[in-house]
Amino acid sequence: MGLRFAICDDDGAFAEYICGLAAGWAQQAGISVQTECFPSAEAFLFRYEERRDFDVLLLDIEMPGMDGVALARAVRQKSDEIQIIFLTGYADYIAEGYEVSALHYLTKPVNEEKLFAVLTRAAKRLQQGVPMLTLELPGEVVRLPLDTVRWLEVAHNYVTVHAGQDYIVKRPLGELEKLLDERFYRVGRSYLIHLAYIRRVTRTEAELTTGERIPLPRGQYEKLNRAIIERM
Repeated sequence: MGLRFAICDDDGAFAEYICGLAAGWAQQAGISVQTECFPSAEAFLFRYEERRDFDVLLLDIEMPGMDGVALARAVRQKSDEIQIIFLTGYADYIAEGYEVSALHYLTKPVNEEKLFAVLTRAAKRLQQGVPMLTLELPGEVVRLPLDTVRWLEVAHNYVTVHAGQDYIVKRPLGELEKLLDERFYRVGRSYLIHLAYIRRVTRTEAELTTGERIPLPRGQYEKLNRAIIERM
């Protein structure tokens, strides 16, 4: 198992210290780890937009410019899979850590034993994995946690995947359906809906928790309601 760590801290000496601890943990755990250090949130985001391949983000909160909490929010809009660990000298941000599903919150000076325990938890979470939908887009590959995919719709030869943002792929809807799980329901020829996002069903449409409305073909009302009851 190989992992990629990002360390984001405006204190270069501290970042190198954490890098050394991460290397020590990797050796002890028998895991290959590659690390990159970033002096600011902006520097990390610039790199992350190019290639979203980090597994763990060790993140300072108090930084000039964009702070660590704002960075964590931006990262969570793109990925639910990356493990975020806050490293800070302040104890005032625990609530924000919960908001962005941070794995843990370590106060400086960071204790080696505690960091090792948190990194072990992160590795276990990554091994367990999160169900993902992989999309091949022009110039990039995007992996979306299935929990973030609200619905899919087909138009001509293209499918739009509605998740944190919209992604358009040239691929049959039937092929994508095979990559999803039982939480998704096929509505006619044109739509696949994540049942957990449905707020209300009428004879003519399904309304999602986001306010989006998906038209229902004739005969789908009872079938969709039955699927919600049986699968959710």
